[in-house]
Amino acid sequence: MAEKNHQQSPTQTSSADREIVAVRIFNAPRELVFQLWTDPVHLGKWYGPNGFTITMQVMDVRPGGEWQFIMHGPDGTDYPNKNIYREVVRPERIVYSHVSPPHFQTTVTFEPHGPDGQETKLTMRMVFESAEELDRTIKTYNAVEGLEQTLGRLGEQVASIAGSDPLDRDFVVTRTFDAPRQSVFKAWTDPRQMAEWWGPNGFTNPICELDARPGGAWRIVMRGPDGSQHPAKGVYVEVVEPERLVMTINHSELSDEWHDMVNPSRPKGQGNPGLEGLATVTFAEAAGKTTLTVRIRFESAAVRDALLKIGMNIGWSQSLDRLAAVLIG
Repeated sequence: MAEKNHQQSPTQTSSADREIVAVRIFNAPRELVFQLWTDPVHLGKWYGPNGFTITMQVMDVRPGGEWQFIMHGPDGTDYPNKNIYREVVRPERIVYSHVSPPHFQTTVTFEPHGPDGQETKLTMRMVFESAEELDRTIKTYNAVEGLEQTLGRLGEQVASIAGSDPLDRDFVVTRTFDAPRQSVFKAWTDPRQMAEWWGPNGFTNPICELDARPGGAWRIVMRGPDGSQHPAKGVYVEVVEPERLVMTINHSELSDEWHDMVNPSRPKGQGNPGLEGLATVTFAEAAGKTTLTVRIRFESAAVRDALLKIGMNIGWSQSLDRLAAVLIG
């Protein structure tokens, strides 16, 4: 889904002396473009000017929710950012306030465009507290050019998933346990308990570190029966006890052999790309029993399917069997 050439670069508007407005048209439905703004796995790949990267800390996409991240400049400078979502109307509009300096409010709208409505007209409006604040931001951070580059990177991210169904990349597993959800939730957030059940049969977890709070990190290193190491890590995006956990998953520390199994065509000698996903775990209780649903959204359907071929289904089934045993014990 290539980005359209007819685009308007970010410009300071003549009608309001404290705004920056950008308009772009993407050759993709607005549901997809909206998703790239609200999925931390995707957003982390394009947000920011050229050469910048971000470390996501919290991304709670709902009115009143926080979005915190650190932007890393090419020269090594870190820029902490804190935002509060004011309005989230899927897939029409996102409004958030940048509450760390400089202060401004951003409104992003997603409108159907084109003869069949399958394109998206995105309008991004940043309103600063004053004209002076806007001028300082433009001079200090080159904000107009930075916004143009950021939306250019969004266009590249849209194009990178051309020809695939972005919604067809989830893995879902459900299991009902004869235990209250508080107990099941604790088994997911207590490192001692999680180390007892995480992984397929015969695996142990010599390292199980969980900081179960928004922005907290987790890291687990599984050891296979043959002594092989299988590390995974991530960050908690949302923690609502005892209802829901949302966390990123990154498998970049796995061995080259493991990455070759998932993606045999990957370029050699360039390190292991981060096989990333976003896991949403929900806990629903009824009549003293808890229905657990694990939904993992991978970067693409191809990654998910490759993992299924090497036994992800069996691994999760056995892990949840082990979890049931821990809950009974």
